[in-house]
Amino acid sequence: MNFKKIILLSLSCMLMYKTQGQTKHSKQTLFPTYKGLVMAGYQGWFRAEGDGTDSKRYAYGDEKRSSIDMWPDVSEYEVTYNTPFKLSSGQPAKFFSSHDKSTVDLHFKWMQQYGVDGVFMQRFFGNAKHKDKAALTILKNAFEAASKYERAVAVMYDLSGLSASGEDCSAIIEDWKYLVDELKVTNQAGKKTYLHHNGKPLVTIWGVGFPDRPYNIRNIGLEKLIDFLKNDPVYGNCSVMLGVPTSWRTLNADCINDPYLHELIKKSDIVLPWTVQRYSGLLHNDMDRLRDNTIDDIKWCKDNNVDYVPCVYPGFSWHNLSKQEFPDDVKPVGSIPRQGGRFFWQQIATTLNAGASMLYVAMFDEVNEGTAIFKGSDNPPVSGSTSFINMDGKPSDHYLWLTGEAAKMLRNQKPLSLKMPERK
Repeated sequence: MNFKKIILLSLSCMLMYKTQGQTKHSKQTLFPTYKGLVMAGYQGWFRAEGDGTDSKRYAYGDEKRSSIDMWPDVSEYEVTYNTPFKLSSGQPAKFFSSHDKSTVDLHFKWMQQYGVDGVFMQRFFGNAKHKDKAALTILKNAFEAASKYERAVAVMYDLSGLSASGEDCSAIIEDWKYLVDELKVTNQAGKKTYLHHNGKPLVTIWGVGFPDRPYNIRNIGLEKLIDFLKNDPVYGNCSVMLGVPTSWRTLNADCINDPYLHELIKKSDIVLPWTVQRYSGLLHNDMDRLRDNTIDDIKWCKDNNVDYVPCVYPGFSWHNLSKQEFPDDVKPVGSIPRQGGRFFWQQIATTLNAGASMLYVAMFDEVNEGTAIFKGSDNPPVSGSTSFINMDGKPSDHYLWLTGEAAKMLRNQKPLSLKMPERK
């Protein structure tokens, strides 16, 4: 083969890869940018006995061992399951399963109904590594529902489960290829709703820079993963968001003291600080601290050409889970109280007033830590040994409604209210 033919063959291969790269991800989407949107995190990991999965760990557990602190309002679910718990009426308390297609469909229907723009689907390292069938089913159902209800959807890789035994992020690279090829996540059937940012599909890597993790961010291939997502000729051309600790900018408190984190952030497109448990409505000056941190974070990001999205949450409780995980430090029920939505709205108003152009809500369906914004029960099961938070007398859809109001104010469709809105 002469030199001219080699050059022509090389150009042909480059064109083929370029063409493949253009066709793997749809250029069309109803959501070309994260800016102006309120997105939430979606766990989708809740199982129930009899739901058809092989899981033996049911979300609700029993009176001796439960891992949830918030009970869902299940009145609208098509399929529910009996649990060992009883309501005050003596009737069995029922729970849903994330594995049921009707459950995911209902959740996305609520998003559309209340104006929640969409969700990041949590993809845990273990599920990515082992291709957990139930998790893939939930992911598939979510992308179908997102298209049906015209809600933004994106993949968020959570590094939880990555060990210190020589593992790296290679499993995520292979999983992204699988999701793109087999589930068509960036080219879903029907209406295209995969969330883009800067004109490219947005992929999140969460869990970067936390000191309580067993892995070292310097040796798990994060630069290789970011480079793959941004530059691979077939599966790349994506934007990247990094989920980092609250004190990522100052590299102290809840963050590792390693400037390498800043190098990684500068290679990404958006930084998302995790603020759950870092602020509380019980401290009179905490919203001032949130305001100052948000302003300084946004300035750093502008100086370094990175976008910024603050995280807000309705409250926190992991009393039941802490009894298992931290028996010497059991947390009280509702340790960061919701205050009827006041705490949630304080964070929303503070971050928007500080200049935030997008929001991340933790979380849509997280009942383990009591941060869910979906419909929760004000009359949870009655138990002598297991306690659940209530809704402070508010309607079950209170936090969905507040999130929708936040989206309107973010987009200047309504004036920003520093005081929590009231429904008429």
